[in-house]
Amino acid sequence: MSEPAPPRFPVVDVRISALTFERALALIDGWLARRERHYVNVCTTHTVLECHDAPELAAIVNQAGMATPDGMPLVWLGRLRGHPVERVYGPDLMLAVCERGQSRGYRHFFYGGAEGVAETLAARLRARFPQMLVAGVYSPPFRPLTAAEERDVAARINASGADIVWVGLGTPKQDYWVARFRPMLKAPVLIAVGAAFDFHAGRVRQAPRWMQRAGLEWFFRLTQDPRRLWKRYLLGNPRFVYLVARQLLSGTRRPAR
Repeated sequence: MSEPAPPRFPVVDVRISALTFERALALIDGWLARRERHYVNVCTTHTVLECHDAPELAAIVNQAGMATPDGMPLVWLGRLRGHPVERVYGPDLMLAVCERGQSRGYRHFFYGGAEGVAETLAARLRARFPQMLVAGVYSPPFRPLTAAEERDVAARINASGADIVWVGLGTPKQDYWVARFRPMLKAPVLIAVGAAFDFHAGRVRQAPRWMQRAGLEWFFRLTQDPRRLWKRYLLGNPRFVYLVARQLLSGTRRPAR
């Protein structure tokens, strides 16, 4: 019997899953045991803003098996609404699923990253979890795939016998990808995890845990890559606060655009 989906709480246009970390792991285990097909969007404040600007993206995230609270502001908002929410952080989720998958025989496919990143990621995870099964890796070109290439990618992943496909393309590209490829793939679980690829491949430093818990990971990442991220955080963060405040003050689930 399918396990009931976790409750959700509204953050602007997105309904975030009210999860603890262990509940997220249990849901994934259940889907794999029953061979249910789902995709997971790991959500940050940036995801929420992208969804606000693109209703089709909001629909994708709202239809996900899980839309996890990856960013601490989403955790705090969930708790404000009375849910026992914990952070379900993409990089930690990847490590936990890979670790517990050793005894369960999960086969992992890693799709995304710059050239060579997926290979490095898989090798480093195998060194950390020696019994982990890697079904395959693929780093796509930095352009939209043709229809023929999409079919080839789907065939490659299906032939690998993967149970879980990890997707690291960045938001919102990875979120569109898991929704588009969900009907084409036999793997029960597709998980969009973004920067987890670069973190665990050793290409990008992670923020210290105290900064993560304090909701300051954005500041750490900004100092590491200011040219690429300054608009996302220095313009996006105030906009997120404004939209959430307007929603909370209005008492509605979704503010006017």
